[in-house]
Amino acid sequence: MSEQFEPADLSRIIEMAWEDRTPFEAIEALYGLREKDVIRLMRRELKPGSFRLWRKRVTGRNTKHRQLRPEGVDRGYCPTQYKHR
Repeated sequence: MSEQFEPADLSRIIEMAWEDRTPFEAIEALYGLREKDVIRLMRRELKPGSFRLWRKRVTGRNTKHRQLRPEGVDRGYCPTQYKHR
């Protein structure tokens, strides 16, 4: 999976996964990775302790899933912010 991404893209995916207000749907829109793929990528790319910390942080976090977000919170993929592909 990570073999298909350039190092800069891989770094950006990890950064987006760590960001509280970037939903998994935005990562999927940009890179084609569903939530389970992001989890797999993070498990492979992070140190074990960092992965556990990340999983604890994002588990149940409303802002990581668009359908769970409170009304008025809409910060996801902005087509002019990131130039990808």
